[in-house]
Amino acid sequence: MGSIVMRGLWLVMGMCATSASLAAEYVPLPGGSFASVLGADNKAAPAQIKPFRLRTEPVTNAEFLAFVSAHPQWRRDQIAGVFADKQYLSQWASAEALGPNALPRQPVIRVSWFAAQAFCESEKARLPTWYEWEYAAAADAHRADARSDPAWRDHVLNWYSRPSNTALPQVGGEADVHGVRDLNGLVWEWVDDFNALLVSGDGRDQDGADKARFCGAGAANMQQKENYATLMRVAMLSALKASDTTNNMGFRCARPE
Repeated sequence: MGSIVMRGLWLVMGMCATSASLAAEYVPLPGGSFASVLGADNKAAPAQIKPFRLRTEPVTNAEFLAFVSAHPQWRRDQIAGVFADKQYLSQWASAEALGPNALPRQPVIRVSWFAAQAFCESEKARLPTWYEWEYAAAADAHRADARSDPAWRDHVLNWYSRPSNTALPQVGGEADVHGVRDLNGLVWEWVDDFNALLVSGDGRDQDGADKARFCGAGAANMQQKENYATLMRVAMLSALKASDTTNNMGFRCARPE
């Protein structure tokens, strides 16, 4: 489903909410030229990222509970099936209570793209683009871009060895050089343009999906193959539909500077 259609469906529900759920901190990131794993020209051109502000932490269960309480059409017992699958918020004890399997300070998971975007709108924000997310996630505590450091790459990859049935940590890890936390090592995160990551720039492609770019030898077109963890995120996000939810998919929001 194209992003225009998805946005249209979402707007039909009348969810242009503007009231904030809980106070959240956004910090500025300067943007600039960034060498993404996905070249801006489908080859190797750097992405040009405008300055923006990013939520310092992923959205938590407590924050999302406050959101659905204020906007009950996003409760799991009221949400329209087109906007979320049947696993939506199924880790909560009920539609209006978290319970022992969803602690207040844990990142909210099993949230669809539609629901994540609606929450961000409630904070007068949006989901970050892939380039914004990747740019922010390249930082460590001292460097804006730590990707060339093998130790940093190994640290990021270590998260993927954690069993998926392990309880999620609470948000609040070490801040990076921008003041952002938990971009790596906690949950996967939705991005606004998740469904366009492997789309060819050639409008003549009938189905829009350049599927060869992540299959077998086609992966050779990807940049920075040593940053395997980032490429895994591209593959994961590209495999999803906007109504999908997963056991480790959360989100955070962004705003223009």
